[in-house]
Amino acid sequence: MDAVRAGPFGALIRPDNFVFGQGHYTEGAKLVDQVLDVVRREAEGCDCLQGFQITHSLGGGTGAGMGMLLISKIREESPDRMMATFSVMPSPKVSDTVV
Repeated sequence: MDAVRAGPFGALIRPDNFVFGQGHYTEGAKLVDQVLDVVRREAEGCDCLQGFQITHSLGGGTGAGMGMLLISKIREESPDRMMATFSVMPSPKVSDTVV
């Protein structure tokens, strides 16, 4: 996350919108309310919310578990909004193990 903040597009993402979690039933279940608060705050700032774009990893820290939990919760709260997801596959050249 520090690399993203320090990169050329770091100013596009507010620091209080960075949330890191693990799994659908572990850390993800504890963090989902915090993440949804951030999503709600951003949605309330929109003049005409059309939908949501979610980018999530399929391995490592947030993985598919946290991503799918978040998507299902957003879908429950906003069933009439479009949803686009962008899944990032782990690289076979880099370890996806979280220590």
